[in-house]
Amino acid sequence: MRYFCSPHHQDSALFPFIGQLERAARFEREDTPAARLNKLEALVAANAPAEGDVQLVAELVSVPINGCYPALELTPQRKKEKTFEALLRQVAGLARAQPVLMIFEDLHWADPSSRELLDLTVEQIARLPVLLVATFRPEFQPPWTGQPHVTSLSLRRLGRDESEELVTGLVGNSATLQTELREEIIERTDGVPLFLEELTKAILERAIGDAQITATPRASLAIPATLHASLMGRLDRLGSAAKEIAQMGAAIGREFSYELLAAVSRAEAELRDAVGRLVDAGLVFQRGAPPLATLLFKHALVRDAAHSTLLRGARQRLHARIADALETHSPEMMDNQPELLAQHYAEAGLIEKSVAYWGKAGWRSAARSAMAEAAAQLQKALDGLALLPDSPERQRQELELRSSQGAVLFVLKGHGAPETGRAYARARELWEQLDFPSEFLRVPYGQSRYHVVRGEFDLGLRLDEDLLSLSRQRKDSVGLVLAHYSSARNLMFAGRFGLSRTHLEQVFSFYDPISQRSLINQAGDDPYVAAGGISALAVCCLGYPDRALARSKAAIDEAWRLAHPPSLGSVLALGNMLVSVVGDDAALNERAEQLVAIAAEQGFPWWVHREPSISDGARPRVVIWWRAYLSCAVV
Repeated sequence: MRYFCSPHHQDSALFPFIGQLERAARFEREDTPAARLNKLEALVAANAPAEGDVQLVAELVSVPINGCYPALELTPQRKKEKTFEALLRQVAGLARAQPVLMIFEDLHWADPSSRELLDLTVEQIARLPVLLVATFRPEFQPPWTGQPHVTSLSLRRLGRDESEELVTGLVGNSATLQTELREEIIERTDGVPLFLEELTKAILERAIGDAQITATPRASLAIPATLHASLMGRLDRLGSAAKEIAQMGAAIGREFSYELLAAVSRAEAELRDAVGRLVDAGLVFQRGAPPLATLLFKHALVRDAAHSTLLRGARQRLHARIADALETHSPEMMDNQPELLAQHYAEAGLIEKSVAYWGKAGWRSAARSAMAEAAAQLQKALDGLALLPDSPERQRQELELRSSQGAVLFVLKGHGAPETGRAYARARELWEQLDFPSEFLRVPYGQSRYHVVRGEFDLGLRLDEDLLSLSRQRKDSVGLVLAHYSSARNLMFAGRFGLSRTHLEQVFSFYDPISQRSLINQAGDDPYVAAGGISALAVCCLGYPDRALARSKAAIDEAWRLAHPPSLGSVLALGNMLVSVVGDDAALNERAEQLVAIAAEQGFPWWVHREPSISDGARPRVVIWWRAYLSCAVV
């Protein structure tokens, strides 16, 4: 099992794992979706899958299931967790059949989700017959070094004897290097294997037939002083056509398809000849036969050397052709790998298209709960947008990106993180400049929540009042519901239960479950259902526990009927606070178990805490927030 990381896919969630799955399933470019699904089913079935594994893996590699399997109703976070579990089962299933070798190359370029999954893999293989070899640069420090089953090896430069052996192995019978020239190569390359190999090959390519290369003055030999110079010399000697194809491949990436190369390059006959020269020279590896071949630069430095020779104008035109070819010949990539198109358009200087694809990539990553990748992609979209002239259209595009960035940073950095606050503050500026568009009510709502989480209740409540005033002025019932809901929640946590209850009554009055269904997307849960849970707590704290218990039960029943997991989790958590305060241990245990089950199934870790225990049977318990505070309030 081989996993390849790439500097061009550091923001592409699970990129090396997707590549490994596609190779293991033996996908071919001409495969129909049905054929790919059949191959994927066979791959997954061979390794003791659990129910739902096919759907999860198919979605990961963008293979449509077309109704062959039931859809999985999971939150993005829980879907991500279950996808990880499915991939770990694949490794375990293979290891049960035979020992497994896993090779993870260039880990320093891995995306955050891949690093997260690799951490779990390292933990799992401690109990399996698996050897995992991961290569990475010294500046990268994985968290699992130092564990008992992990051995770290620092690869040093080659010694003199090893260098001489490598040179001798390369020379073979094609030429004889005199001792002084061997010494020159070994001294110049300083034990760097790739430099040794490339410099020796560069000198051999300049030899005539099998004639002996004699030691001559350094200036006469013109031995390249650097690895880059050596690689460039080899590319130059292959001819202009091969060099041009190498440049095109380098613009695509370290790995590229012959089909894409043909779409942006010269005539077929010239292309095949040029590719053949690169393969024969050992600078590019080829898998399969044209036109279905896949090509791979021997080393990232070879790719970098070829790419560095492109002048700025030529490079931009080439990246534009590549992006256009991808849209034309692989339209599925616009949905499956928008970040790749974004990179090419950015390199081409086509900023507007780059921004659009970075935004699409960020929203796609967020939907898959790859929040670190989403944050990076949205920031790149914003960086590109800053290069465009100001206009209402540009402001609206930034507002959309900033509001999404705020929601992502809520999860990634925390509700009260400074980065979250800055995102919402800028989004608020844009929202006001654009005359408060109602489809972005999540901006003032999120900003208020940010301040309240930081304990800045007055500021959060002032923002709620602003939203109330605006919504009344516009007679916007959706805004009124959200503003009253936010005010009620924040006032309750501020201990102002009577005012909280007043706002809650307004939520119940204004809310229309049919026309205002979109409020779930703005608030994250159903305001009507969540308001019921908050109302129960407020009533309890005002001294009416029996009424509170009845309201809590009604809210929970409504949440079960709605079948919206975040809303159900919210009211169950609020209900647990309530029954904890009134001392109903039986109800607390029942609802706690329900919440634990929902949280485990949907991936809501903030509602579940596992007590420290050395036994495997440690029982999850629900964290009852502010129990002491609410108890004091009742007293």
